[in-house]
Amino acid sequence: MGQDEKKCCKTESKCCDSKKMLSMLVKVVLGLVFLVLGGLTIYKFWPDLLIIVKGCVGLFLLLAGVITLAIAKE
Repeated sequence: MGQDEKKCCKTESKCCDSKKMLSMLVKVVLGLVFLVLGGLTIYKFWPDLLIIVKGCVGLFLLLAGVITLAIAKE
């Protein structure tokens, strides 16, 4: 079983672990940055966001009705 393992460095598995750990850390930090930026954007543009959501309610209901009629037709 030990021979079947793939090693990314041709040395010890510690090298792979550090690369994986660094990659995971970068992804986590990037994800947290995106979450913070998204939250700040929602907070800053809250009134505009509500206008967009209110404007989309009618279109959403229209689309839901068309899909319901298409399913009922079958």
